[in-house]
Amino acid sequence: MRHLGKLSGGGTLKCNGQEVARASYDFDGFLRGSFDVTCSGEIRLAAEALKSVFARKGVQLLTDDGRLLDLRFTARGLQSAPDVAHVDVSGELPTTRQGWHQ
Repeated sequence: MRHLGKLSGGGTLKCNGQEVARASYDFDGFLRGSFDVTCSGEIRLAAEALKSVFARKGVQLLTDDGRLLDLRFTARGLQSAPDVAHVDVSGELPTTRQGWHQ
């Protein structure tokens, strides 16, 4: 597995197509094999908004640069910081190293 870099910034969190709240994100991307990009990291948003979507399916992040990312929560419950959650990310991820921040 090779580290591709980071993605970070802001965007709009959605659940089943409905806008929920503004969020910030900080993700790390990895190349597994020849073409399999995997990504995970943290999202941060208002605690009440996070609580309303935590562990639900259909959660997405529309980044300010136009990427639509699918999010899957990895923890069974919210952590000690109620405005932060760890997620696995799929969707419109960069496929080359040039699309990631080093």
